[in-house]
Amino acid sequence: MDYEFLNSFETTLQKELLKICTTNGMLSGTLLESADIEQRWHDLAPEYMTDAVKEIAQYPTVALVWAAYLGMGIANGWHADWEKCSKMAYPEFYGSRGFDDMDDNILFNIIGLHEESNEANRVKEIMRIVGDYTLSQIQHSGIEPQSIMAFHTFARACKVLFRIGAAIELNRLGYEYKAVILN
Repeated sequence: MDYEFLNSFETTLQKELLKICTTNGMLSGTLLESADIEQRWHDLAPEYMTDAVKEIAQYPTVALVWAAYLGMGIANGWHADWEKCSKMAYPEFYGSRGFDDMDDNILFNIIGLHEESNEANRVKEIMRIVGDYTLSQIQHSGIEPQSIMAFHTFARACKVLFRIGAAIELNRLGYEYKAVILN
């Protein structure tokens, strides 16, 4: 396994997606994060990857970007009721059609955005942009499709998208990093 490639891919993708989200007004140049939220990715990633891998061939962008919606849902739960969210089972993020409409369930039922709102449309647009960009980076990475390395690259991309989604939601909720001066 080429961990140097995977680490570089992950770091570069995260930096580029952060720039894209900042340019589009969804982040402020900093990746907002929490160890609690990151841990939930590690808890939920095996089930997420099981669902996502089945979708790669027909819906590759969906397979990637639903991880960002999951990150948004976890970040919203971290803000609203961490006790509850920290125990939510992965299928609780599903929509009425399971994985297929998990994005809408998270956006409208968990986060509570209105379907036709400008905010919901902005989120959907940035998700489309970061999903398309991420897919392009994977496709142009030079890795052999359907290889073990392709799977690991896909998994790293999903982890980055989860972080990006969480950061977008934390930013939307008003969180920011501020310098603290200690005496």
